[in-house]
Amino acid sequence: MAAMNPQTELTVRTLSIHVVTWNVASAAPPPDLSDLLQLNNLNLNLDVYVIGLQEMNCGIMSLLSDTAFEDPWSSFFMDVLSPLSFVKVSSVRMQGLLLLIFAKYQHLPFIQILSTKSTPTGLFGYWGNKGGVKIFLKFYGYYVSIVNCHLPPHVANNDQRLEHFDRILEMQNFEAQDVPNILDHDLILWFGDMNFRIEDFGLHFVRESIKNRCYGDLWEKDQLSIAKRHDPLLREFQEGPLLFPPTYKFDKNSSNYDTSEKKRKPAWTDRILWRLKRQPQAAIHTPTLSAPHFTLFLRSYVSHMLYSVSDHKPVTSTFDLELKPLVSAPLITLLPESPCTAESDMLISYSLTADFLSSPWDWIGLYKVYIDISDIRETEDQFLLFYYSNNLHSVVGISTPFKIQPRSFLAEGPLDEAQPQI
Repeated sequence: MAAMNPQTELTVRTLSIHVVTWNVASAAPPPDLSDLLQLNNLNLNLDVYVIGLQEMNCGIMSLLSDTAFEDPWSSFFMDVLSPLSFVKVSSVRMQGLLLLIFAKYQHLPFIQILSTKSTPTGLFGYWGNKGGVKIFLKFYGYYVSIVNCHLPPHVANNDQRLEHFDRILEMQNFEAQDVPNILDHDLILWFGDMNFRIEDFGLHFVRESIKNRCYGDLWEKDQLSIAKRHDPLLREFQEGPLLFPPTYKFDKNSSNYDTSEKKRKPAWTDRILWRLKRQPQAAIHTPTLSAPHFTLFLRSYVSHMLYSVSDHKPVTSTFDLELKPLVSAPLITLLPESPCTAESDMLISYSLTADFLSSPWDWIGLYKVYIDISDIRETEDQFLLFYYSNNLHSVVGISTPFKIQPRSFLAEGPLDEAQPQI
């Protein structure tokens, strides 16, 4: 078919992103994660979920099982989010680290997965119990890197934590000429069990401060906060205010801080950071084009104290991302020829932009849309067509929802026999 290149006026869009980080301490998913995923918050209309877990069950039998079948946490999130029109865009796992991205299906043609990567830093840099996993993508034409990490524990290992942070950052660059350095990406989301602790103060003072919700003195001795005051690069990573109690260490199946013999000191180990690309400073008398509109606003940064399957409490951030899309239209436009019935072959027409490079390994898939049906008279299922590009490893086109009649309509023949009519 002839190529087409539709032009759409670029307007600023606001997209909501919900980020989850949780050290699950080898636990299975609890039965209800509505609070964690903010499913009951009617004021939120989320577009993207970014979920990072640490210390998933990574025994030999678990890894073998997860190779053949999806791990229980991924399956759980799929089962919960699929009926809400979310699709798993990408995932990457390294032993106990797991990173998942879900997006509303209408965003898929504007999300291009460029790479996934694992950086082990445990046991002389070869063991994946510590380190980072990353998904690098283009989101409406902007470069976005998402990193889930697990850094070394214990208060005395702060220098090692900072060294691993730098190592993970350095290992995320690519040799391809058309891919910028990670520090030139438009957005970096970096989160996980960073294991930074509270220095100097004793256990009794820390617990009394938490009990009285007097967090100010504790913030001053938080190792990550101290590091950001002295490290110019780390200072570029922003974080919301720590208005919630330290998220580590709890007795499992309770909200009591550690009562074991070790009585570990509570700390804000579970953190969510972000970094926006620095805009170059123009010369005083040099006219420049205005930078593309791309801004991130933090709506919430909270812990979820009701979950007790782990010795960590999960932490979430919800962001509003304001952007002016650099990609105005999908590379492929799909249209099913009507009418569509279960008994007949489906005829599909599609058009492509002039710069799209197709491949013989491209494919078109038919997917059922899960929707809440409020009208009892609505009986037909709704479906979508997806065009997957093998070259781009991403969905590049998606149709609007349409219906397929479950069976042919019946019409009475001259001898009162039922005749199929399409």
